[in-house]
Amino acid sequence: MWLTERLTPDFKTIADFRKDNGDAIRRVCREFIVLCRRLELFSQAIVAIDGSKFKAVNNRNRNFTATKMKRRLEQIEESFNRYLSQLDTADHTEPALAEAKTKHLKEKIIKLREETARLQSVEEQRLQSPDQQVSLTDPDARSMATSGRGTGTVGYNVQTAVDSQHHLIVAHEVTKVGHDRGQLFNMAKQAREATGIKELKVVADRGYFKGEEILACAIKKG
Repeated sequence: MWLTERLTPDFKTIADFRKDNGDAIRRVCREFIVLCRRLELFSQAIVAIDGSKFKAVNNRNRNFTATKMKRRLEQIEESFNRYLSQLDTADHTEPALAEAKTKHLKEKIIKLREETARLQSVEEQRLQSPDQQVSLTDPDARSMATSGRGTGTVGYNVQTAVDSQHHLIVAHEVTKVGHDRGQLFNMAKQAREATGIKELKVVADRGYFKGEEILACAIKKG
């Protein structure tokens, strides 16, 4: 933090800076790669490609897929039926107690109806989305599975290509796709263009395995 004289900006300040200076940041990255090429730091001609999930500011409860929407509507229906059953039970209790309980249950039912109407509006947005998914806080963020079983995050999949000798990032790209399949050729091409190396060796884990991508790399290597 010495560049900022030990200032510690919060996440919103950093996010706004990145948003407002995107073009300048990209130019700095390109100039950095040019400098590395001049210093011949990419002489090994080997890069490793990998993807990392970065969490967005969008809460998981404000992201909707078809599965999440179905589950949420089912939960509302279960609650609605339970409240109706409790109303029937209240009708057979003493009037004084029944009145208070009935009022409370009716308020809950009204809230459920309001939530159902809100979800129907969200569902219309979701169906219009190309990937049938919608995030209400950060529209570009997407629900993605993570390595933990039954876990996931709403965010981005950041692809990076790193040189094997000095561990410098030679290419990067932010994607909204939750898996790495389909990213191999794109990142390999960007890495080759950035390093200026005609025949570049690329290593990646099995998450990148896709026949078409491997074939594209082999065809375009010359």
